[in-house]
Amino acid sequence: MKAIWNGKVLAESDHTEVVENNHYFPADSINRDFFVESDHHTTCPWKGLASYYSINVDGRTNQNAAWYYPEPKDAAKQIKDHVAFWKGVEVTE
Repeated sequence: MKAIWNGKVLAESDHTEVVENNHYFPADSINRDFFVESDHHTTCPWKGLASYYSINVDGRTNQNAAWYYPEPKDAAKQIKDHVAFWKGVEVTE
């Protein structure tokens, strides 16, 4: 699987975790050059507290376009150290 935005591959892995139709990429499969920590957070009742990254590619920013669960609840432990995408990031095989 690949995550692509603004013509650049943000992440690529043969092993993603699929939860609620979102592919969660292993943290070591993302290209950190494009990721900036965000202070945005949301809460999921069964996954826990989500943290976000903004994506910067060639001078364009996609605010809070990637998220992860630093300490997921037990029901979502398989997505610890994984990152998922939205906001126009294309996830494809």
